[in-house]
Amino acid sequence: MRIPGLLCCLFLLSSASAQRTDKRLEREIASLLSGFHGDIGVYVHDLKKNKIAAINADTVFPTASMVKVQILTGIMRKIEDSALQYHQVFTYKDSLLYEGVDILGSFKNNEKIELSKLMMLMLTMSDNTASLWLQTLAGTGTRINELMDGLGLKYTRVNSRTPGREANRNMYGWGQTTPKEMVMLLEKIVKKEVISPAASEKMLRLLGRNYWDEEAISQIPSDVFIASKSGAVNATRDEVLFVNGKKCSYIFCICTKNNKDTSWESTNEAWELTRKLSKLLWNYYN
Repeated sequence: MRIPGLLCCLFLLSSASAQRTDKRLEREIASLLSGFHGDIGVYVHDLKKNKIAAINADTVFPTASMVKVQILTGIMRKIEDSALQYHQVFTYKDSLLYEGVDILGSFKNNEKIELSKLMMLMLTMSDNTASLWLQTLAGTGTRINELMDGLGLKYTRVNSRTPGREANRNMYGWGQTTPKEMVMLLEKIVKKEVISPAASEKMLRLLGRNYWDEEAISQIPSDVFIASKSGAVNATRDEVLFVNGKKCSYIFCICTKNNKDTSWESTNEAWELTRKLSKLLWNYYN
């Protein structure tokens, strides 16, 4: 039977769309995630072949410290607009302290620090005192959320210290996102589509200096470029990575919530699963 031209085009478009999902990889990931004691979502985008694999990828999860990629976007917007300078010097005040084990929190009152070093502390060390200060300098969560909306990210938001987001903060904590949107944000940075090409390049370099390299990053050879951000609170463990190897280029995000295992040892169930997923993807693409 002859198919009319329009129907034929629709059929071809549908077939092309179906080919974009890597079903074999998706099955392998689903098998790996089976039995996890909590809620979990994964999104993977193979940038070379433009294929994806998704498990609960549109489910909203707490960002934990992955929210610092959103804060970075807000700061880079200010720098691009000349409202802030990359090497601008600021004065630390004791009132900025967020109780914990942060490096910045050990500073004496009235000590000086450059904006660039605050950004390094936020991304490399995941310093919360630096991050909350930067959130304010970026124009608060309200402005950062406007930027996320402008990037087409519907669910990726800063909740903490953001008027009108109290209910979301109670549910998700500091920030919220989906595995798919977190990959989308990092991919836009990789493709130089966030703020400007120069700003995106700087963001990617900053995200390539992660001190916390014992989970997903540990499963990838040390000579491969990785840009990443991880996050962890008791019942949530997250990580997003851009992996750029000789034979492969991919981005993936794993998010968890309501985890039964809230331990902080390397044997934590979510961290073990993160390492296994990262190893699976590296071997799969190589």
